Amino acid sequence: MTQISRPVATLMDNGSRWIEADATLSDAGIPHVPLPLFFSPAQRVHAIASAHVTRVLTDRPDEILEFHPGAMPDGQWRALTWVKLPDRESTHSPLPSGTAKITFTSGTTGEPKGVCLSTAQMYATALALAETLAPLGLTRHLCALPLPVLLENIAGVLAPQLLGMTVMAPPLIETGLLGAAGFDVPRFSRCLADNKPDSVILLPQMLEVWLAEIEAGRLSPPNHLRFVAVGGARVSSDTLIRARDVGIPVFEGYGLSECASVVALNHPGADRPGSVGRPLPHLSVTLGDDGEIFIGGQTHLGYLDEPPKPVGALLATGDLGTLDEDGFLFVSGRKKNIIITAFGRNIAPEWIESELQREPVIAQAAVFGEARPWLSAVIVSRSAATSEIGTAMDRVNARLPDYARIQHFIIADQSFTPANGLATANGRPRRPAIATHYQNQLEKPYEL
Repeated sequence: MTQISRPVATLMDNGSRWIEADATLSDAGIPHVPLPLFFSPAQRVHAIASAHVTRVLTDRPDEILEFHPGAMPDGQWRALTWVKLPDRESTHSPLPSGTAKITFTSGTTGEPKGVCLSTAQMYATALALAETLAPLGLTRHLCALPLPVLLENIAGVLAPQLLGMTVMAPPLIETGLLGAAGFDVPRFSRCLADNKPDSVILLPQMLEVWLAEIEAGRLSPPNHLRFVAVGGARVSSDTLIRARDVGIPVFEGYGLSECASVVALNHPGADRPGSVGRPLPHLSVTLGDDGEIFIGGQTHLGYLDEPPKPVGALLATGDLGTLDEDGFLFVSGRKKNIIITAFGRNIAPEWIESELQREPVIAQAAVFGEARPWLSAVIVSRSAATSEIGTAMDRVNARLPDYARIQHFIIADQSFTPANGLATANGRPRRPAIATHYQNQLEKPYEL
């Protein structure tokens, strides 16, 4: 690559060229800004501007040229196009020293936030994963998630490479990922059959849809898979048990961009369904008085255009959890999402949503009820009739204490996806956006 000092963004499909570009930028000491294809044009423009990127390496130059006036093609590299952007210098904070990658996480708002990571931190996570998984003897990993997603970048490329595994990264359409939220399960199943990996990483919604097809008898689980990791959002222990019962060797983990992805992981030999596993050995996990999870050790350098993180400072995750006597971490929900009902009950909506999504007819759920006498839910149905959702709701309520039961539900008119702004890239519901979209339907029952 030519001499470059500013961060370089990449916008391209999964494949060996993405992996090679990532490694080449790292070797050259150039900060890398991976742009997921599922980002909206506005999110890409924001990421490029906030990271002060002036060059983009891409397999789809027209998508850059269209939204960046003054941009122009500027050469080729490995059949990819360099696009040069106008250098609009402005007053901004310098990158934290040692920044090797700026990963943008969509979080709970539409505007992505840049997390600055060092090479040492990313390799510390990859090494800890490699050491943890080495006894499994895994040999072939299939990248089913977009490579710009840090989880696949670290746990699906760097860690397998350290273990000497073969890493397969076919175009996303071959893995069944279509656009921002579509998932073609038969295509994913064919990809597994063609590549025969023994490990793969999935998001919870991918696992749920795949499991539903297997339980319905339309697909069979491959017998070559030995380790399926799932993370990005909460997974019910019931889903994990059902998946294992049909032959999917699935294990839940927990991670944060600020920790270079994986923080804790269940795996064969150290597995406790309902937990997210034990923390990786290079990190420490402690709990605040209110149950908030704090992480020490190798964490991020800081955020774009904010002061660097103080050396040795603990990371306040905003997540709530507990540690059992054997060191397994249980995550109950987001601190800021806690619902306090009109009767003073504190409820983590993720708990109720996890129970709802145990029901095969419920694909997604978002629970509300702040300062209200009872809870409501917005339900994304798996093409089920309203009566079937009602029956499923009765089963869920029978498992819950009275203060946590759903007394009113709405059938959503669309799934929660990154494309429509109702979900983050990892599939977590964007609660404020959902509440706004269904505001009248949510508030009306309380007025009766």
